[in-house]
Amino acid sequence: MSHLKRTALTSELKDHIDREVVLAGWVHDVRVLGGISFILLRDMAGIVQVTAPKAKVSPDILKEITTLHQEDVIMVKGKVVSSKIAKKGIEVIPEQLEVVNRAETPLPLDPRGVQNTLLETRLNWRFLDFRSEESNAIFKVQSAILRTFREFFAARHYVEIQPPVIIASASEGGAELFSLKYFEKDAYLAQSPQLYKQMCAISFEKVCTILPVFRAEKFEQPTHLNEVRQMDIEQAFSTDEDVMKVLEEFLAECITTITMSCNEELEKIGQKLEPLHLPLKRMQYRDAIELLRENGEDIQVGNDFSKTQENRLSQLLKEEAFFIVGWPSEQKAFYAMPNQDGKTSRAFDLIYRGLEIASGTQRIHVPALLIQQLKSKGLNPENFKFYIDSFRYGAPPHAGWSIGLERLTMKMTGRENIRETTMFPRDRNRLSP
Repeated sequence: MSHLKRTALTSELKDHIDREVVLAGWVHDVRVLGGISFILLRDMAGIVQVTAPKAKVSPDILKEITTLHQEDVIMVKGKVVSSKIAKKGIEVIPEQLEVVNRAETPLPLDPRGVQNTLLETRLNWRFLDFRSEESNAIFKVQSAILRTFREFFAARHYVEIQPPVIIASASEGGAELFSLKYFEKDAYLAQSPQLYKQMCAISFEKVCTILPVFRAEKFEQPTHLNEVRQMDIEQAFSTDEDVMKVLEEFLAECITTITMSCNEELEKIGQKLEPLHLPLKRMQYRDAIELLRENGEDIQVGNDFSKTQENRLSQLLKEEAFFIVGWPSEQKAFYAMPNQDGKTSRAFDLIYRGLEIASGTQRIHVPALLIQQLKSKGLNPENFKFYIDSFRYGAPPHAGWSIGLERLTMKMTGRENIRETTMFPRDRNRLSP
């Protein structure tokens, strides 16, 4: 254990000019020249140059520097001085150097990003990849998205809930569920918190949650994984239009907050976020189908949009973000409230930067209609008895939505593959690390 104790982060050094500090971090790079040596020290806040001129630094320190390798963990005690050469305009002249722990060589990958590394290699050695400026920036943006979500809805008096992820029956229908033995019973990993957030909304009125969900589909696409995190809300005495307004307001504020709080991170990954102008465009499902058909896409009413078609719609509309509304009932889950025409539902998708990042509906709160819709989807109402019964004792109209955290991060950071914005992705081929 080092005898030194950190007194400053690299981001704080401009406030310590001509003063002594103790830094702790990793060797990002090291160069040993004839009369001078350099260490680039990296910590959670950035990188600073440690400069060791032969004329000013003890021989012991100079000798120790020659033994350093990338990713060695070190402590440096030294004086902060102004510099016309160093990248940040400051450098540290070391008075004491301690090696806390040495990294084995060679490294499985280079966190400096000097060489292009295959995504598979980066995921295999994820903890090292997190140390690269690119990945570090991506996940700091993601952390800020989560913080913004919680702060936005806490300020509006939503209750944060904790739904279970082990459930007794499908939450949305369909067979793509991971099954498991739950003592003597069969159980599943939840594909959605849907039923539980509705049960909470009809009591607390306004609820939100962040949680993992699971789908046992054999995805091979850059926009899908088998485990993702969702940011959900549900609120009572509300229609689909009410919660669409909440969604667009949250997205607009999230973009503004990320732009201000993560400007350095966005700059590192070459991204600039455009502010949203509300209200967002609402496009009818049938109009979207027709527009795509007019522009050469092979799609029919009743089809869902492919990811390519979502992007094409964004290009044709020249919209950064927009809603698709008026979906056919057969395209949406059993709990989506049907419109009076009996053919469409009060459902919507939100497209942002060419990709669907959120979807929602007004929900059915009438037990008889819920049973009817379950049967029309080929589902057994008996398997949803606890859910149906919750609407028999004073359930107000309610609506809600869900945002995919990794997808939103993907679009905000300009990544092409959702695995880049998932800390430890799970797909059909990857179960570790």
